Amino acid sequence: MRPRLSVVVPVRDAAESLCACLASLAASLQRDHEVVVVDDASQDASAERAAEQGARVLRLAEPAGPAAARNRGAEAAQGEHLLFVDADVCVHPDTLSRVEAVFAGDPSIDALFGSYDATPAAPNLLSQYKNLFHHFVHQSAAREAETFWSGCGAIKRAVFLELGGFDPSYTRPCIEDIELGARLRRAGRRIVVCPEIQATHLKRWTLGGMVRSDVWDRGVPWTELALREGRLPNALNLERGQRVAALCAYAFALLWAVAAWRRPALLAVPVALLLGLLALDVLSEKSRRLPLLAMAVFATGCAGAVVATMVPLGRWAFVASALLIAVLWINRRFSTFLSRARGPLFAAAVLPLHLFYYCYSGAALLIGLLRHLISPGRARACRPPWPEGAGSEPSPSPPRDASGPLP
Repeated sequence: MRPRLSVVVPVRDAAESLCACLASLAASLQRDHEVVVVDDASQDASAERAAEQGARVLRLAEPAGPAAARNRGAEAAQGEHLLFVDADVCVHPDTLSRVEAVFAGDPSIDALFGSYDATPAAPNLLSQYKNLFHHFVHQSAAREAETFWSGCGAIKRAVFLELGGFDPSYTRPCIEDIELGARLRRAGRRIVVCPEIQATHLKRWTLGGMVRSDVWDRGVPWTELALREGRLPNALNLERGQRVAALCAYAFALLWAVAAWRRPALLAVPVALLLGLLALDVLSEKSRRLPLLAMAVFATGCAGAVVATMVPLGRWAFVASALLIAVLWINRRFSTFLSRARGPLFAAAVLPLHLFYYCYSGAALLIGLLRHLISPGRARACRPPWPEGAGSEPSPSPPRDASGPLP
C-alpha cells in the first residue's frame, strides 16, 4: 500500500544529527509515511546509519547540493505529499499528523511550512538567539505565505514535479526553497504558514557561520531573486516594519562611524561588544547560572557604550537616540517574547546582536543590488567569496531560516 506522506531528508556528512532526525520520525504518531534519505555523496557513515534505522536510502555519486538531493528523493517518493526535513531537524511526535491534517482540511493548499520550536538543542547564546528569532518570525507570520521553507515544509508531489522541483543550480545550502516559493506564487499556487507544525533544530551556530550564512547564502541571493522577480514580499522578516528597523539601525551605524572618525577611541566600542558577546556565548554553553551575572554585566556595559557613543555625536545625539528607540519599538514584541522565553537579561544581552544583524543585512542588500546591476542575468547559484572548504562550514542540510536576513 502506497503511503500518503513521503519524508525526504537530504544529508551530507552528518551521521550523528541524522540519527536523531530519523529517531524522531520513527516516533511519529502518524504511521502512514515513508522516509527517503538522499545521501549527497557523504564521506562518513550517514548512509549506513540511515539504512540501519529503516530509511530508504538513495546515494548520489558526486556532491550536488541539497536542492538536487531533494529533487532525487521526490522523484523516488511514493507519497501524495512530500515533507522536506533537514538532517539537523527533529520533528515532534505530532508534526507529520498535523501536516496531513492541514492538507486534508483544505484541498486548496498546495504547500505549507512550520517553524523551529522554542527549545533549540544547542545551549549557546548565539544558537538560542538565532533559532528563537526564526521561531518568533514564523509564529507571528500571516497564514498566507509568499515563500517556502524546506527545513520542515511540505508540498503536493504532483505540484512539485509540475514546477520542476528545486533549482539544482543552487549547489550549496542557499535560497532554493525561497526560489521555489516564488515560482509557486507566480503559478498561482497557495502556500500557508502553520504555526502548530514545529520541529527542534539541532544546529550549533557560531558568529562567523551565522554571518556567512545570512549574508552569502541568504541575503545576497535573496536580494538578487527579489530584483529579478520585480517585487519584495511583505512577509516574515521582510515585512515593512523590519525594513524600517534595518534602515534605522544602518543610519545609527553611519552616525557612529562619523563620530568614530573624529574620535578613534570609539572604535573600541564594537570590539568590546563583540568580545563580550563571544564570551557570553562560551559561558552560556558551559553553565546556566554564571551567564546570568555575565549577561547583567554585559547589559550594563551596553548601556554605557550607548552613552559613550551619544556624547561625541553632539547635536546629532538626538537623532541617534530616536533611531535606536525606533528599532527597539519596532522589535518590542520580539523583546517581550525573548523575555518570556529566556528572561529579561537574555533579551537585553542580545539587543546588540540584533542591531548587528540589521547592519549586515543592509550590507547584504547593497551587495546583492550591486551584483544585480553589474550582471542582471548572472547564474543563480550561491557562490560565496571563498573557495569551498576554506572557512565555510560543512552543513549536512541547509542551515536555514526563512528568517534569514533582510535582503
